[in-house]
Amino acid sequence: MTQTTKTIDIKQFLGRKNVPGDFWGGMAAMLVALPASIAFGVTVYAAIGPSHAAAGALAGIIGATVIGLVASTLGGTDRLISAPCAPAAAVLSAFAIELVGQGVSPSTIVLLLIMLGVIAGAIQILFGFVGIGRLIKYIPYPVVSGYMSGVGLIIIGSQIPKFIGAPDGTHWHEGLLSPWLWDWRSAAIGAATVVVALVTPRLTKRVPGTILGILAGLGTYFLLASQDHALWEVTDNALVIGPLGADKTGYFSAASGRWQEIGELRLAQIAGLFGNALTLAVLLSIDTLKTCVVLDQLTRSNHESNRELIAQGIGNVASAAVGGIPGAGTMGATLVNLSSGAQTRMSGVMEGMLALVASLILGSFLAWMPVAALAGTLIVIGVRMIDREPLRFIESRATVFDFAVVFAVVVVALTVGLIAASGVGVAMAIVLFVREQIGGSVVRHKVYVNQKSSSWYRPESEMHILEQKGDQAVIFELQGSLFFGTTHELYAEIEPELSTRNFVILDFRRVQSVDVTAAHLLRNIHDALQERGAMLLLSNVREQLPNGRNLREFLEQTGVLCQEDKTVRAFPELDSAIEWVEDRLLGESEAAPVEEPPMQLQEMELFRHRKDETLLDLETRMEKRHYQAGETIYSRGEAGDEVFWIRHGAVRIFAPLGAGRTKHIASFSRGDFFGGLAFLDGRPRSNDAIASTDTELYVLSREQFNLLADGHKKLALTLVTAMARTLSIRLRHADSELAMLQEY
Repeated sequence: MTQTTKTIDIKQFLGRKNVPGDFWGGMAAMLVALPASIAFGVTVYAAIGPSHAAAGALAGIIGATVIGLVASTLGGTDRLISAPCAPAAAVLSAFAIELVGQGVSPSTIVLLLIMLGVIAGAIQILFGFVGIGRLIKYIPYPVVSGYMSGVGLIIIGSQIPKFIGAPDGTHWHEGLLSPWLWDWRSAAIGAATVVVALVTPRLTKRVPGTILGILAGLGTYFLLASQDHALWEVTDNALVIGPLGADKTGYFSAASGRWQEIGELRLAQIAGLFGNALTLAVLLSIDTLKTCVVLDQLTRSNHESNRELIAQGIGNVASAAVGGIPGAGTMGATLVNLSSGAQTRMSGVMEGMLALVASLILGSFLAWMPVAALAGTLIVIGVRMIDREPLRFIESRATVFDFAVVFAVVVVALTVGLIAASGVGVAMAIVLFVREQIGGSVVRHKVYVNQKSSSWYRPESEMHILEQKGDQAVIFELQGSLFFGTTHELYAEIEPELSTRNFVILDFRRVQSVDVTAAHLLRNIHDALQERGAMLLLSNVREQLPNGRNLREFLEQTGVLCQEDKTVRAFPELDSAIEWVEDRLLGESEAAPVEEPPMQLQEMELFRHRKDETLLDLETRMEKRHYQAGETIYSRGEAGDEVFWIRHGAVRIFAPLGAGRTKHIASFSRGDFFGGLAFLDGRPRSNDAIASTDTELYVLSREQFNLLADGHKKLALTLVTAMARTLSIRLRHADSELAMLQEY
């Protein structure tokens, strides 16, 4: 963590303006998380035997306290509430039932449950350190939306029986269809809670609606108790939570004493824990990170997945070490925390502290909390969790499949489970991604060399030849991912050109990835061209694609590129590939270039048919300069009072892109001139000129040109006219290419 991040975190912890919201959020979250944690603890330990139910309640309290304090302190996600959860209860209770069936003693089962929690937490810490948490960032919106709605419906369904006071074990649909099972007192308490929780946020923001709703439910209960004295009894009262089964003095003594018995466990028993621990760690990690993703959606924030996994793992290790059950970032309590005004992760610390205070000091008060009031609060939260935005997806054929992803996630979540729903959602999202890739075109541009030339400025006679022969070479600028889903479309685009073009250029500049199927297609294209004696040219063959793959190495491994094969070539950039093709169209061979002597003025196109004495006078006013390869001839911003003719070598022109970056925009060779625009308009240089090889130049300054004009007015006029004509040809050519590019 950087020093800046630490400073921000401290400010968040100590910022006074956040304290009221964090306190109320932590209070509301505690009222939801603590009873649920107690219930989960009882579920786990009751599987060992009825006499262990009280120990289970204690384990739930310890889990809510320790995980809340540790995970919120070390984690980086604001408003996240961590506590014992359903996946932990499911795995641990199933593990306990299996051990009971094997005849393992109750004390040993408790020890193994502790070790299981410790190992699962350690695995979560490992997940965070190796970076597995980053994978959660790639879950698409339809999956998150379906997960939110599924969790909301599950919360509503699980709370309906408690809301209407139906007997334990009653399913929500059975309870709704069986009014004779209802307890009208429970329904009245729940209804009062729901109405106040929904209405009061419109009237006041000072006190959260969830707190007012719980107080309304509590008030309704005591109003009913004034008419029914039996409700003043907390024991065996189905309308309230009831005694927690823990006292002030024996809070940690039982848990700490168990560690003295760890040495009695056999190594085989501990080794057998790792399979269950891995399952538990995966479930808790997914539960936490899914809650973080939902929280990001609701608050437009970004959580640190790996940091959160490490914090949750440490919290679970600490909780299990002192006798608590492990947990995760819980959806219900987190959303209660959010809706109650929490702003920072201090609210999670508040929840842990208040859980400890409530269990130690306010145990008798919590015993009077109406079950229906908590159920009503969770139903309100569940309704708010249901994402209605995907309903719009049905209106368009383009998004109907996205709605199918949301619907499938919801259905699987309700019928199988949330973890399975996540897997189904991700699988369908992959199908959705493949569909989108197939639907989009992988060919960005298709042009011919007579429409898109290289950066070399060639003589007018050569440009005329290229205009006539340029359609012998076609350029395909590719984009996106070349994989099994797009190869058919790519071949359909290229196939008509294979029988008519002598050169096919494929540019990979905007390609994100290439798979083996696409490589096989490239080999087929090469084979088809090779049969006709045509060539396949690949440009922008980089050593690293965005997916990390070395493209050149991959193409060599798959047989697309081969040093012995002269009918396929790779170029570092598109411009060099076009330049190579232009040279072939102009009849230039690949033989080693012959060292040519420096050109004289009369050999240059601009000065042909001029009198020798006139050129001699001009040459005396020119300066001869020599530049080494890579040396700067002029830089942007310098005075443009000189024009240059190349006697020998080559020069490259670079235009600024900002932030210190430049782009190669033009190249000039023997016989060309450059620097003419600034020379004619008198403005500073707008680009950089660099010698690409050892270069010799004729240089004419404006001062010498003016002196020349005094004695040779016709020559000066002819020189300026010829320069202007050449520049206009270059600009016309550039304009035509720009106009062509704007069509795409």
